[in-house]
Amino acid sequence: QVMLVESGGGLVQAGGSLRLSCAASTRTFSNLAMGWFRQTPGKEREFVASISRGGDTLRYLDSVKGRFTISRDNAKNTVYFQMNSLKPEDTAVYYCAADLLVWDGSPTYWGQGTRVTVSS
Repeated sequence: QVMLVESGGGLVQAGGSLRLSCAASTRTFSNLAMGWFRQTPGKEREFVASISRGGDTLRYLDSVKGRFTISRDNAKNTVYFQMNSLKPEDTAVYYCAADLLVWDGSPTYWGQGTRVTVSS
């Protein structure tokens, strides 16, 4: 079992930045492909970004390309999500997710979520 704990959410003005972190409790973090999803009330959870085990393959939702950056530190069992130029439409609960070996879009493990609110 892998536990994922997110941190770094909060309230920020439009144009501002936040960095989310997700710490994984596992001795095999390097075997996990990691990603971030987000969800707003009344909508389905949507994929935002993913990163492969070695960090060489990155994927992003089109609307966040150029603004958000996913990265990982395998030595610290942590994945990061730098969000710049935030917009009110980025407001959501952000969830960290993990999949074994390869990211297939249907993660096996989920964090509890951290709320991001962007004011206009």
